[in-house]
Amino acid sequence: MPRPPAAAQVRETARAWAAAIVSNDPARIAAHMADDWIIVSDTGPTTREQFLALITSGRLTHSAMDTVTDPRVRVHGDTAVLTARVTNTAHYEGETHPADEWTTDVFVRGDDGDWRCVLSHITAAAPQ
Repeated sequence: MPRPPAAAQVRETARAWAAAIVSNDPARIAAHMADDWIIVSDTGPTTREQFLALITSGRLTHSAMDTVTDPRVRVHGDTAVLTARVTNTAHYEGETHPADEWTTDVFVRGDDGDWRCVLSHITAAAPQ
């Protein structure tokens, strides 16, 4: 059976990754991340190892991760850029942190044909 177009694959990978984040399962989350993944936020960069350690320890959990705009996906060979507005609810060290953010994720297709995120960048969305 032929694989769906690359943009559809990236959208599905992003959807599955969001579900994995809400599952709070470090192995399931890690399956969608490249080994050198990094996220950049207003506090600076966080590495894959740092992020997964927070999840593993239970200090960081998520109870919601919802895409509220149609994701914009642009594929450039084996690299894809996905941009969308996302709302989420994180819980960090016992405090709840709801967020409304614009996210940009850069995915790379591996030799196995699967897409993994190498870079995430989040920016707070302006109130409407």
